[in-house]
Amino acid sequence: MQRDIRNKRPALRPTLSIVTAIAMLLLGITAGNLPAAASGDDRPNVVLIMADDMGYSDIGCYGGEIQTPTLDRLAENGLRFTQFYNTARCCPTRASLLTGLYQHQAGIGHMMRDQGLVGFQGDLNQRCRTLAEVLGSAGYSTYMSGKWHVTPYPSDSKKNWPLQRGFDRFFGTIHGAGSFYDPNGLTRDNTFIPPYKAGPEFTNENFYYTDAISANAARYVRRHKERSPDKPFFMYVTYTAAHWPMHALPEDVAEYKGVYDKGWDAVRKARHKRMREMGLIGGESPLSPRDPNVPPWSEADRKEWNIRCMEVYAAMVDRMDRGIGRIVRSLEQTGDLDNTLVLYVQDNGGCAERLGRRGDFTPRPDEPVQPMGRDELQTEMIPEFTRDGYPVRRGAGVMPGPADTYIAYGRGWANASNTPFREYKHWVHEGGIATPLIAHWPKGIKREGQFERQPGHLIDIMATCVDLADADYPESVNGKDIHPLQGTSLVPAFEGNTLDREEPIFFEHEGNRALRDGRWKLVAKGPGGDWELYDMRTDRSELHDLADERPELLKKMVKRWEKMARRFKVLPWPWNPQYGKEPGAVGSDASRFALDPDDVLARAIAPAIKGKSLAIVAHVKQPGDGVLVAQGGSADGYAL
Repeated sequence: MQRDIRNKRPALRPTLSIVTAIAMLLLGITAGNLPAAASGDDRPNVVLIMADDMGYSDIGCYGGEIQTPTLDRLAENGLRFTQFYNTARCCPTRASLLTGLYQHQAGIGHMMRDQGLVGFQGDLNQRCRTLAEVLGSAGYSTYMSGKWHVTPYPSDSKKNWPLQRGFDRFFGTIHGAGSFYDPNGLTRDNTFIPPYKAGPEFTNENFYYTDAISANAARYVRRHKERSPDKPFFMYVTYTAAHWPMHALPEDVAEYKGVYDKGWDAVRKARHKRMREMGLIGGESPLSPRDPNVPPWSEADRKEWNIRCMEVYAAMVDRMDRGIGRIVRSLEQTGDLDNTLVLYVQDNGGCAERLGRRGDFTPRPDEPVQPMGRDELQTEMIPEFTRDGYPVRRGAGVMPGPADTYIAYGRGWANASNTPFREYKHWVHEGGIATPLIAHWPKGIKREGQFERQPGHLIDIMATCVDLADADYPESVNGKDIHPLQGTSLVPAFEGNTLDREEPIFFEHEGNRALRDGRWKLVAKGPGGDWELYDMRTDRSELHDLADERPELLKKMVKRWEKMARRFKVLPWPWNPQYGKEPGAVGSDASRFALDPDDVLARAIAPAIKGKSLAIVAHVKQPGDGVLVAQGGSADGYAL
């Protein structure tokens, strides 16, 4: 039977914990004698928290059934933005968030691969500055715990690692994804480390990445108070929850037993009802139809497996929230919470990728095969073996959670995560780019429990921090011009005033493109897709395309998008070099290619096969076993 467990564990309260209170009584300390947040410097600390691959409605205060009492408390005592946006994928989002620019200006228009274009170099460039660099120059101490993912990994260069881009201390991973029990490239400052060196509470056997991120962040707060009590600090906390693989501790998974037995259709309806009741959304956001690629729950196969996938996903989010609670308690215990701006965002919408969900799987062997040494480093995103030596299993029916599994939670649950919107991570319809933004700052935000309905974007975070820190954003560094900030400070919204946004909000990812200008949104799928037009005041779920009814407005907004795309280094793009010349043309007209082993054809010069029948003839110089040719993306493709 499905149950509502959101309030099973009591939410954190803005008071001292029992343990802390007892200790204070023993020491003769009262709450009024706690240290001030900043002696001689009343600028706020900033704690910026980002979750990974989560949908708009996953957390409790945005309509979800997952237990998130810490985030719920921050929302109840802070401000919730209802129309805040990311860039539709992890690394472009991080580049934009860190720099206050559109991701292409920072050099990361796509992933961590140089595609030979200024906006698609796959690495932070020198024409941007990070939040840590800007706030550090304004006298802030700077800390980071978690996922970096704005520079290639592995690489011989560390020029764009956190310490080289403004952070005083760093714990986390340079790469974007990996095992939660043994992540690849685990790092302390500039040095790779095995899991047991993540902190005194960890061994290689009990390590769980979400807990390690939380523990190190809380430790940074306490050490800052001990060593630099008169300085404000900026801390960037970037969880990998709930990105695949679905890894969660058994006791956390047990908390969600039975919650998802009725399936994704019931979850979507229940979430939408709660979102309406709490006032987060209204009539402008009806529940979009179920994704046509997702079967009704009554017709879904492998129900037990699918239920387990969502139970593990929820457990991952639950554990992250408890980790955020650990950070909040450290701020309470040091007396910093009142004057700390805590921001919570997500890097893209729910993920429909099918990693590890197809094909047969091999059962777990009775004995380990290849255990790793205590100080051996994990270097693979998808390990071949767990640290204790068991083969990592993938395939339809693998029950996720343990370290020897590696799968995603599936399109049906991603559709539920993005309630009430359509589409997912990768696309720039609302399901791909809408994120919660919770802002909690007792000293500076008096709109407790309110909703802020003005649109905002990750580019606004840098502008907000520069505003609050009274920092100087540079025009040039080391002789290189720095791109001017693109965002708008959110401080007026904290005070209930209108944001002074001068330009529309711009989007592009993998040829998916959009423009948000006040009530209007222009959006298209893929490098050759038709433009669509929606009125966000009446149709935020994007169900009624007005492109044919408002042709002049459509033409005006398309022209504006193209002008901004050129200015922000989006065009030319690798997805379709002929964009604007031959609409719909993607790839090369060439039909013959001479390739060496491991050669990769960029999408711009690969054969254009969409909507065509084709034959492949391969002349092999050196016969052997292996793939002759493969083409595809993160979700679909073929191999011969």
